[in-house]
Amino acid sequence: MLAVSYTGQPGEAGVDEAGRGCLAGPVVAAAVILPPDASLPGLTDSKQLSHAQRMTLRPMIQEMAIAWNIGMASAGRIDEVNILQATYDAMHEAVAGLAVTPVFLSIDGNRFRPYPGIAHACLVKGDSRLLSIAAASVLAKTYRDDLMDLLHAEYPQYGWNQNRGYPTQAHREALLAWGPSPCHRRSFRWQAPLTLF
Repeated sequence: MLAVSYTGQPGEAGVDEAGRGCLAGPVVAAAVILPPDASLPGLTDSKQLSHAQRMTLRPMIQEMAIAWNIGMASAGRIDEVNILQATYDAMHEAVAGLAVTPVFLSIDGNRFRPYPGIAHACLVKGDSRLLSIAAASVLAKTYRDDLMDLLHAEYPQYGWNQNRGYPTQAHREALLAWGPSPCHRRSFRWQAPLTLF
């Protein structure tokens, strides 16, 4: 069973992102503050859950959370500052928009740009260790999936309703055939021969 938070303090926010490794679309982050007695059976790292499980958990997380918010950095922003800095931008936006100011931030991963005035800890595989980070993982992933479905309607040739912008073989072949869309990250190595991926 996952611990709710890292410090045990009320008001701690879990923060995670989705879409860092994609060739197209934004990187999306979520911040979630859960009550200290939160219980969400079945909630774990979103990568270990099916799409149906994530979609079932999303409204439960949103209803239970003391506060939650989504942040996003576009493909253009990723190209401008690089994916790491853009991920920090999205995470900061998610934290800044919370209805309640967190007392502490638990960040999934091993690096983070400190958020002004709020202490943090970076936790490798934090989405499989803390309920608050797992909740953020689900919200970030489902929000981004919904967005990629909308973008798929505009650019169906890339199959984003299936690959969500990740570098699958079919996605790379579509890039070679059609070239990049306005939603593709121009700074990523999609142009390289297929054997390099």
